[in-house]
Amino acid sequence: MLTVRISVPVLTEQHPATFGVYIHVPFCVQKCAYCSFYSIPRGRKWFDLYVEAVRTQIRQAARNDWCRGRRVETIFFGGGTPSLLLPAQLASLLQACGHDFACRPVSMETSLEVNPATIDYDGFVRLRRAGFNRVSIGVQSLVDRELQVIGRMHTADEAIQTVARARKAGFANLSLDLIYGLPGQDLASWQQTLERALGLAPDHLSVYELTLEQGTPLAARLGQGTLELPDEEEVLAMLDLTVGMVSRAGLDRYEISNYGRPGYACRHNINYWHNGSYLGFGPAAVSCMSGRRLTAVADVEQFCLRVQNGESVVVDQEELSREARFRETVIMGLRMVAGVSLEGLAARFGINAVSYYGETLARLLKQQLLEISGGQLRLTGQGLLLADSVMAELV
Repeated sequence: MLTVRISVPVLTEQHPATFGVYIHVPFCVQKCAYCSFYSIPRGRKWFDLYVEAVRTQIRQAARNDWCRGRRVETIFFGGGTPSLLLPAQLASLLQACGHDFACRPVSMETSLEVNPATIDYDGFVRLRRAGFNRVSIGVQSLVDRELQVIGRMHTADEAIQTVARARKAGFANLSLDLIYGLPGQDLASWQQTLERALGLAPDHLSVYELTLEQGTPLAARLGQGTLELPDEEEVLAMLDLTVGMVSRAGLDRYEISNYGRPGYACRHNINYWHNGSYLGFGPAAVSCMSGRRLTAVADVEQFCLRVQNGESVVVDQEELSREARFRETVIMGLRMVAGVSLEGLAARFGINAVSYYGETLARLLKQQLLEISGGQLRLTGQGLLLADSVMAELV
């Protein structure tokens, strides 16, 4: 039986004077067979041009009227594989944010995604000295045959060594990414990955069920009938095993796919789930400024050329209505185990969620997929298992 322990404090609505920064680094050693994010294999020839273009983009954004009076709370470098850039290049981008935006370095969360075997101990030391204080290591599995199937370029032992290097370099806030439901994976091999991962004493775990996006090699193989995935019953058993093992290891589930020791929840991602504001830099990066969403061109060459020529990198923009923003905030907030504050929603949007959703909400409450407790609307244990279906009813 799946049980959910809620011990993370309820988070209030994000203060409008704060925002997050996301920097998309679109380079990787090799495209993973499940990845649908914009990235290019290697692309080293673009490194210097990319770094300079993002520095310019940051400088230009800081002059935007929207940024005045607002402070950066979190900075997150994602990809791709950000650790393919030289530590000095990553440091220069972090320093650009500190120079051009209002920041509080002591209290700010600065995260960097790292793939195993792409950075050595000296690199970690340089990044820690530059101001990065959180590292997220893309382990995915600690079984070599599973890593090979999904196209990872590292072994389980190399992942473990990367964790040791990061700890030795002084990273006291360390997260691991894992994926369950992989081709050829069963409950026993998933338990092996979990046991080895938890044995590394991470402060945070992101544990995702494999999702095959159209256009990825694994999705193509599934369509051709040459790929076998665990059945639904085994995937649910993997999730149940995860919740129990991770809880016993002292990490609390605070979001559908995320677990952390007390005080180690990812603040940058919490801002997303609260539908807060953020600025995205780099090709394919998305910004959301008080409901205005902008998407940059998903091509590193075009991105660099546009910035060099003083042209806009935005290829798509959307201005969300108040109601659309409200519904989106409900859906994203329900990913949090603590749920979403009904009072906070009313204060932020002037909309009473209970009245707004009416019979639909009443039915979901009666089915015990949602509950209202302490002023929070949240998914029940059963609702967490059927989260996508529940959210589809509210969108």
